[in-house]
Amino acid sequence: MDTRFLESLLIVIEQGSIAGAARRQHLTPATVAQRIRTLEDEIGCTLLQREGRNVRPTEHALAILEQSQKILSSVRELCTIATSNTLVGKLQLGAIASAANGLLPPYLKRFFESFPDIELHIVPGNSFALHNAVLDGALDAAFIVEPPFEIPPSCIWKRLRSEPLVVLTSQKITEADPYEILQTYPFIRYDRNHWGGRLADEYLKSAGIWPHERLELDSLDAIAIMVNQGTGVSLVPDWALPWPKNVRLKKISLPPPAPCRHLGVFSRRNAPKQRLITSLLDVLGSPLATT
Repeated sequence: MDTRFLESLLIVIEQGSIAGAARRQHLTPATVAQRIRTLEDEIGCTLLQREGRNVRPTEHALAILEQSQKILSSVRELCTIATSNTLVGKLQLGAIASAANGLLPPYLKRFFESFPDIELHIVPGNSFALHNAVLDGALDAAFIVEPPFEIPPSCIWKRLRSEPLVVLTSQKITEADPYEILQTYPFIRYDRNHWGGRLADEYLKSAGIWPHERLELDSLDAIAIMVNQGTGVSLVPDWALPWPKNVRLKKISLPPPAPCRHLGVFSRRNAPKQRLITSLLDVLGSPLATT
């Protein structure tokens, strides 16, 4: 459907005559009348009823009036977005919990300062689910753990932070050897359904450590709280602040080189909102000021 024909219909209804609409659009009355007939053929019903030199909308025309106005408004908005140098629009972004709480806030603050007219919607989830949502087009980009497989050429991966695995203990534990701690104390495992949890599991196996497992949790904050209470020890990525309030924990480094969980942003090349995504990646590529 040609939206110009829809616009002619609305102007005819507003003016009350085809001649008035023709003057308004700088067209001949015959051209406007032909547009209305074409529109009626496409929709399959009569839209205008003649009353002498004037016309009035039929019930069918009144039924589509509000939606037609919305369509034309959306078309005008699209033209503005396409031709404007100011970035506007909406991005659907996924983020794992530790990225949303610790990694993203300073970057997003800078992003909104640079692009105040862009709206962001943050969707929570785990890395695997968010990764697939980006591939399916349900999300424009996602802040996730780097996948344990090769990034396809059709996608973009930008690493933002590397988090080495550390042994997490309560303040009461006095031992300093990470292997001895993991083999001696009850173990709270980071969920192996998460890529970070899988990284910890692979490290334990490669080091020949088979801990006495007490719990398996999918929340790093929950693990920190349980360790703080003395329920056990854990092997987790050294994730970005803030950590849960009122926890007093020890972070014991592994022998180098310690494996790292890498956090970054994952997106598709040539995505429909590539211009907005590129602007986001530009902000993420600039180092944050330190205070």
